[in-house]
Amino acid sequence: MFYYDGKLQYQVRVDTPDPRFARALQQAIGGVEGEIRVMMQYLFQAFGARGPKKYRDMLLSTGTEEIGHIEMLATAVAMNLEGAPSSLQESVAGANPLVEAVMGGGDPRQYLSAGMAALAADANGVPFSGSHVYASGNLAADMYANVTAEATGRALACRLFELTDDPGMKDMLRFLIARDTMHQQQWLAVIEELGGHQGTLPIPNSFPVEQELRDVSYDYFFTGVEGTQPPMGRFTEGPSLDGLGEFRIRAVQPMGQEPKLAPPLPEAYAEQQQMTQPVIENTTLT
Repeated sequence: MFYYDGKLQYQVRVDTPDPRFARALQQAIGGVEGEIRVMMQYLFQAFGARGPKKYRDMLLSTGTEEIGHIEMLATAVAMNLEGAPSSLQESVAGANPLVEAVMGGGDPRQYLSAGMAALAADANGVPFSGSHVYASGNLAADMYANVTAEATGRALACRLFELTDDPGMKDMLRFLIARDTMHQQQWLAVIEELGGHQGTLPIPNSFPVEQELRDVSYDYFFTGVEGTQPPMGRFTEGPSLDGLGEFRIRAVQPMGQEPKLAPPLPEAYAEQQQMTQPVIENTTLT
């Protein structure tokens, strides 16, 4: 059950309405980095959570907070669409070429479809897709996905911060950036509580590792042409992050056979030549 409070989580103030910025804010609502994504991701992870109740409660609480962030952003969009004369719109774009180039004007659907309000869409007007939502049922996998979601969301909020000179909008974004900071730390803290990298990796750690083909579990396959040097880093040598092996470099080589498929089925209606001509074996040039 959810309860509603009539007040915003944090104040939203627009000193100089700007329809172009209203369009940019749509990315923070319905974009792949936006608040609808994390709100649905955390809530669906919570709805299917199994195991310690505290993780379900935490996800529910944070997912509910994200509903409040959508409300803040939708309010900011509506306020940016109110009372901005065309002369002001032109002067704002002319004074900031980056804004003009990035935003390219307001979104007509905010007027045509929503009556000067926000949409459940990104900055290009593309409706939000639930395919962005990751809820695997594996707590560690979901926490890593959540860290990525908050990192990309924070990067977006920082970019939006650079696209406005409005003091009220900057103040709102400072709040959202700070909450992204906390949420990143929050999900990483759960990973640490589960045992950190060594305790959670590989994911899922419930699969017996001896059932893997262990000969390739920690090999970096280098696919460069002969004579080029592979990139060297933490991922090419030393102990693996799960503590169960050692990284090493291997030049990639085919380990399987050449695929040979049966002739086409008559019922699949391939071309006659496909079904009647003999199969010519590939030859290796030397």
